[in-house]
Amino acid sequence: MAELTPDNMARKLQAEGFTRPRPIADRLSDPIADTPMTVTLDQLRPYDLNPRVTRNPRYDAIKSSIRERGLDAPPPITRRPNDTAYMIRNGGNTRLAILRELWAETEDERFFRIPCLFRPWTARGEIVALTGHLAENELHGGLTLIERALGIEKARTLYEQETGQSLSQSALARRLTADGYPISQSHLSRLQDAVRYLLPAIPAVLYAGLGRPQVERLATLRKAGERLWKTYAPDSHPAAAFPDLFQEVLGAFDSAPEAFSIEAVQDELIGQMAERLDADYDVLALTVDQTERRHRILRQAPADIGPHFKTGTRPSQAPSARVAESQSKPAAQPSTATDTAPADKSATASQPTLSILRKAGAQQNSDPHTPIVSPTPEQKQLRSGPARANDTMGGACPLVETTALRSAYVQADKPTPAADVWSIDPDLETPDRLRRRIAQLAHDIATEAGTADTIESVNDGIGFRCRAPMGATDTDACPGFAWAILSLLYALSTGYRLDHGGSAPDALPLTHTIGALLLGKPLGDAVPTTRLSDESLCKLFRLVRLARRLKALDSDRPPHAEPATGR
Repeated sequence: MAELTPDNMARKLQAEGFTRPRPIADRLSDPIADTPMTVTLDQLRPYDLNPRVTRNPRYDAIKSSIRERGLDAPPPITRRPNDTAYMIRNGGNTRLAILRELWAETEDERFFRIPCLFRPWTARGEIVALTGHLAENELHGGLTLIERALGIEKARTLYEQETGQSLSQSALARRLTADGYPISQSHLSRLQDAVRYLLPAIPAVLYAGLGRPQVERLATLRKAGERLWKTYAPDSHPAAAFPDLFQEVLGAFDSAPEAFSIEAVQDELIGQMAERLDADYDVLALTVDQTERRHRILRQAPADIGPHFKTGTRPSQAPSARVAESQSKPAAQPSTATDTAPADKSATASQPTLSILRKAGAQQNSDPHTPIVSPTPEQKQLRSGPARANDTMGGACPLVETTALRSAYVQADKPTPAADVWSIDPDLETPDRLRRRIAQLAHDIATEAGTADTIESVNDGIGFRCRAPMGATDTDACPGFAWAILSLLYALSTGYRLDHGGSAPDALPLTHTIGALLLGKPLGDAVPTTRLSDESLCKLFRLVRLARRLKALDSDRPPHAEPATGR
């Protein structure tokens, strides 16, 4: 072995070292489990799909707290594969923005280096991050309705990319709930309508914080206006023109979000519709008001319905099978009105009491909004269908007993709606408006028999009088069905008129026609007739209800006073 000289040692020490046969990693791999770590502001960025786009309403309060106390709750972070920067995982973007501001203002190291909890990225990382941000924003500061709606639309896109197929609202609600953001299908429907119909017209108003009650009222207004448009629009105004009209009217109110008024929007929309359709403004306005009121009542919980619906308990014991079913599925009892008897605790479900049904006749003039509904023996069968549907689609199943009174609506769309046979809107409770609506209903009923020209509107009585058709003196000139309707309308109108003008259609006695008209029995061997359609029958009931209310209002006037007029 050669002697190690100082020169040999120096050459060995100066020789190049060993080289790596593989490339050097730029960074360490991310942890595969939750791991505490400290990151700097330079390494951290906000979540790019954050649903919040407006300033957090609690921004100043959070900033003041962090300045004084530091960051008590550091946000969880994560990192996408192949990304160099970390990002907020589920809530904390406001805190990150505040830390950047405080670091720029103070250069305090505690605002620059942040202890965080790193959570690994998973195959469903995008969906987990988005739903986590939705949930956290609801808990801290709250999102505006439109921010929540757009965030859910982003989640829908991610879910559809994951599954490769489109999702229904109920399927989307189930997936969001499973990922930690519970939401009902009905609320999803309202959010989707806000994005589709409201956002293009009033973005400033929505981002200014327009809430759920206002969005629901606008949705009801749009649907009511669309139905009216289809009812009254002639061929020259196709149904497709209404969405453009609604957007045009609504967009005019976006310039001043702080002064936004749904009443002003409704007034302008009805005015535009009345002008373009050549329709009566009051008729359109009353129909829209009734639709809005009905939707408002149906949205209320049974315990919050108040004096419009008085519920109690049925004194008789239900069948044993129904008792067993009720015990296996207990339901919350709605509150009873103050003037009803106390509820029987042994009853299986809330239903109208017999005492309320007895009081209805005496209360019909003092409380015109109280509907009278008798319980039906088919409630058990009616319950099974919605229960199966709700088990499949998700959500709670309302019991028939708690919703029977709210389901007592009969829809007759054309040409004058009779959406609610019993309830009377407060705006309708003036004699002139009642007479006008009664005359419209009578005209619609007569139209079914082709004798609409025999109905004449008047300013006294119940609002109309019935004349015999010109040139018609017997049933050969006027069919039996038409004479039956005219006989009924004439009997209703002449019994409550200050004068008995007009000629009577007396070819067929009322006693021979009323049963056939209502039930469909033949008038006789020689003169058959058809019964009233379901729509006209509902309008006849509505006409009688309004006429009884009109008589009650007129009975309060002094004797020999002039016929009452509207406000």
